[in-house]
Amino acid sequence: MRTVIRKIGNSRGIIIPAALLAEAGLEGEVELTLQAGALVIEPVAPVPRQGWFDDYRPEADVDAWADYVADEDEADEWAW
Repeated sequence: MRTVIRKIGNSRGIIIPAALLAEAGLEGEVELTLQAGALVIEPVAPVPRQGWFDDYRPEADVDAWADYVADEDEADEWAW
């Protein structure tokens, strides 16, 4: 497939047909590299677990076992 390099501001760009993007699985952020004089466009692989704790608030943590585990004061009441 041939296309034309177009001027976009101080840069240059090409139009990539939607069907080609879909076939390549490209959307959002991509990585551009040069390999043996060829421009290679690859999808950026997501970083595993990135952003898991972005909205974490320690003060909102709840002790899930508080209702099920006896206090140390009640330990003598337990019969094993």
